[in-house]
Amino acid sequence: MTEFTPELIVQKCQDIVSHAWMVRTFIKHCDEAEDFPELMGITRSVFDLACALETRVDDPADYLRMLGKKMGRFRTAVSKFQNDYKKASLHTNFEQAAISIAACEKELSELLDRGQKLITSQQSENEQNLN
Repeated sequence: MTEFTPELIVQKCQDIVSHAWMVRTFIKHCDEAEDFPELMGITRSVFDLACALETRVDDPADYLRMLGKKMGRFRTAVSKFQNDYKKASLHTNFEQAAISIAACEKELSELLDRGQKLITSQQSENEQNLN
């Protein structure tokens, strides 16, 4: 069993963000996006999330702080996409994109929670060691 470290949590988050990026790419380049501009909300949200995180991969505490700041807006965009995609198309590609982006949000939330607890625990240990 692999022990979770802040660095491993960041890597897992980056893996998940790459999946979200693929949903972004699908939506951004689909023909339906021209007729349903509301679909572009998820593309902007994923772009914002990815760009905010990519410069922080070497600092897990900062990465997790930024992820925490961005999750509210990402969660809102995912929820909106869950409703909006149905107006554009019920094609399997859109349904799978909705499932995928919801899974990304769920996994990022779980990893954020786990990472924040781990960072807090490590900081407490460091403070105790100093005393």
